[in-house]
Amino acid sequence: MVSSQNAYGVAALDLGVTKALGAFIAGIRFDALPAAVVHEARRGVLDWIGCALAASCHDTIRILLDTFADIGSAPRAHVLGHGGLKIGLLEAPIVNGQMGHLLDFDDTHMGGVVLHTSSPVLAALLGLAERAPVSGRDLIAAYVGGFEAGVRAGLGAPAHHDGGWHLTGTLGAIAAGAAGARLLGLDAAQTNHAIGIATTQAAGMQQNRGTMCKSLHAGKAANSGALAALLAARGFNSSVEILEGKRGFTRIYSTQSTPERITEGLGERWEIARNGYKPYACGIVLHPLIDAMIALSQNAALPAEAVARIELSVHPHAVKITGVDDPRSGLMSKFSINHSASVAYLDGTAGIAQYSDARSGAADVLAFRPKVQVTTVDAFGKDQAHATLIATDGRRFEAPVAHASGTVKNPMSDAALERKFLGNVADILGPDRARRIADRVWALDALDDVRDLVVLCA
Repeated sequence: MVSSQNAYGVAALDLGVTKALGAFIAGIRFDALPAAVVHEARRGVLDWIGCALAASCHDTIRILLDTFADIGSAPRAHVLGHGGLKIGLLEAPIVNGQMGHLLDFDDTHMGGVVLHTSSPVLAALLGLAERAPVSGRDLIAAYVGGFEAGVRAGLGAPAHHDGGWHLTGTLGAIAAGAAGARLLGLDAAQTNHAIGIATTQAAGMQQNRGTMCKSLHAGKAANSGALAALLAARGFNSSVEILEGKRGFTRIYSTQSTPERITEGLGERWEIARNGYKPYACGIVLHPLIDAMIALSQNAALPAEAVARIELSVHPHAVKITGVDDPRSGLMSKFSINHSASVAYLDGTAGIAQYSDARSGAADVLAFRPKVQVTTVDAFGKDQAHATLIATDGRRFEAPVAHASGTVKNPMSDAALERKFLGNVADILGPDRARRIADRVWALDALDDVRDLVVLCA
């Protein structure tokens, strides 16, 4: 006789994948982490706080805060960059998580999974850290654990992105749930459940690129993760095979399932050590061509009217993710190859200002966009591009990019990352306070109570 459970398809497979991942995360100890991993965590915290504060005055955040004010809840956790404002313990992660991802300036893991891990994870952790004292060492250990869970879940579902899911919303929830469990000091079984509770909330669709919803995915993932950890701490349960089960994440969120990759190299390969950081405020797959266009702008030194056309060669992923020809807003322009190539050449950079509503409709940008011709090269890496400028007088200029700035193979230095942070924060909180925050983050593992850092950023 076939049991109803087996017929439904949730009978245990006994692969032990989620259990092993949960046990590993619960067992992460700061003192056992490699020095390079700890330092990468400091870098990630610094970069994310800067990205969140840079977006703190955006209209999207005003709408979110006005809505939460209307709903009303006990003010227990700070909103970054809002003069000490506190909102609900589960609402603050939504706002802070959305701020972190709103400008598309936040870090991106590209080691087989394209994931903005820090926005959901750190927004969840900072909210949970306001319940009771949490040391900087424990925050780092939890942050590292979140990276392991989020990226590895993605490796177990290799066709997940192809299905139209926005990985920061889906994998971000898993990452935040695991990180929250580690921060609260949950045991292996509770962490297993926290991962399950977070995973069953995983959501976010690529159709919402270029809208306010895209960054909401990061906030909701932070909220889901924080809730999952709090529930698991009180005995709330879930499937213990949420990742690998017959109806688990890797089976139903992807047409290909490789759950064995989730635990491959646990404790030997640290995913946060393969993180990347953005020098430009747009989709990561645009960064190679932006590097190339800036190089052309500097080397050719030709005015726009002397440029006949630009021939761009990129990885197919760049067109698939960012092939918006005529963006009508700043948020949408972050997903336009033509726009990014144009502002990179015209302005010599691609920062926050280049993806404003005003710049997306500027006359010089609109005139330059038709000059950009894009072809894809299957053999290219995702961080590779080649740009050729053909001048009106027939001269040609070439700019090959093997690895985009900010990627693991062409990383941003600590100094460059700090310059980005100070540039993002100085106008929001003032240069002196920005400097104090940076100093506090570089010494994060010496911090006894993370709330000191949160208040400084609020």
